Amino acid sequence: MTRTSWLACAAILLAALSTASRSQPPGDERAGLPAGTELDEDTIRNPREIFHSEATHGRRSYLSSLGNLAFNSPYILGPVAQRAHLSCGTCHVNGASNPRLFVPGLSTRAGNFDTTSALFNPKTDNGVLDPLTIPSLRGARYLAPYGHDGRALSLRDFVRSVIVGEFGGSEPSGTIVDALVVYIQDIDFLPNPAMDGSGRLLPGASAAQRRGELLFNRPFPHDQQLSCSGCHVPSGAFVDHRQHDVGSGGLYKTPTLVNADFNAPYFHDGRFDTYAEVIDYFDSAFSLDYSPQEKADLIAYLQLAGDGVRPDYPLTGNNVLEDINGFASVLELAISNQDREVIDLAVRTVSEQLHDLADRYPDPAGDADTSVRAAQGGKAELALARGTLGALRDVLRGVQSAASTNRFDEASVAYLQYRKLALAAAPMALRSAERWSLFDPALHAAHRASMHPIATASAASH
Repeated sequence: MTRTSWLACAAILLAALSTASRSQPPGDERAGLPAGTELDEDTIRNPREIFHSEATHGRRSYLSSLGNLAFNSPYILGPVAQRAHLSCGTCHVNGASNPRLFVPGLSTRAGNFDTTSALFNPKTDNGVLDPLTIPSLRGARYLAPYGHDGRALSLRDFVRSVIVGEFGGSEPSGTIVDALVVYIQDIDFLPNPAMDGSGRLLPGASAAQRRGELLFNRPFPHDQQLSCSGCHVPSGAFVDHRQHDVGSGGLYKTPTLVNADFNAPYFHDGRFDTYAEVIDYFDSAFSLDYSPQEKADLIAYLQLAGDGVRPDYPLTGNNVLEDINGFASVLELAISNQDREVIDLAVRTVSEQLHDLADRYPDPAGDADTSVRAAQGGKAELALARGTLGALRDVLRGVQSAASTNRFDEASVAYLQYRKLALAAAPMALRSAERWSLFDPALHAAHRASMHPIATASAASH
């Protein structure tokens, strides 16, 4: 099929399915967030989850998929977060951290955030700017207690407190909380081929790394009861499940060192950028008298112990759509169970994400961004991509409308229509427009420079 005939056939199919090309999406301003907020949501590279259930059973459970949907939905949080389109996934991108997140007045540096401020829930405001780093959730099932201060023994209690307390949400249903817990517990650590199951270095480590491992296990000179490995227990995911005061401002739980290479900045408040700074702090605070060589060896060990094999995940329209379809997949069982709560959550969340995806396929003629206007060609492809995504949103509204009046058979038919369009026509439409979209690295870079000129200039100078 030629390009022209493909576009013509796709346009006919799209017209038959929906009037979405005439639909106007809702506004997407980050309402209520301070000027200068950086969420890094226009990136074209994201971390990727590795799910325990997929590795062991080849598929994910319904609860894990529902938890993934809820985790990435603003609509389980309070009204301020909803207006700002914030979700758990804004801070914990695909279950990892977000080292670029910065909210003026709530962050003291990129990667930390004050969860006890008046912005999201005045009842939790302690009147102090005390931001915490955004932790990765990889391996969370091994890392109780929860919270930097270890205040929650149960992940379920902690998840509920984040929703209701920190972000002012309504009391969540038991199903939603259970699903979030299952999803978080399903996220595995990244595999590290340099370590065995007991957290020891495997053959192949360098001499410096092996000296660093010995130093990590060596008792401190002025207190033989203390050592790095005494708190960061290698055989126990490098944690001891306890809180300690290391002179940093209070009692905080021992953070894991597994995959720590990807979890900077370090300490509960993110005061340190590198292992070298952390080592210098402990060297001074505990009078360890490390030599320059010992510090270098310990850094070499920590870098190897904290490494991991990350799935390569450059974003494209189709793998973003695949993620969105994963969120939408909960509709099949939710419709069968006549679960309006989940149906409403899925439709609202997926519709918003389809709108955000459509923004990555801009209209060169109508976009105010000069970098987008400068892009040549692709007008028909971009229009088809946007229209197809709009059609998907229209079909979802049909699911919601039918379910709201107990017409669940019609809702099921509408969801089947969504699946057919999402798995057939939509991938082809997005692929055909990819080279003119904001997933194209060159166009993305130009667009980002035009949207964030100060930040881009600063990054270039470093």
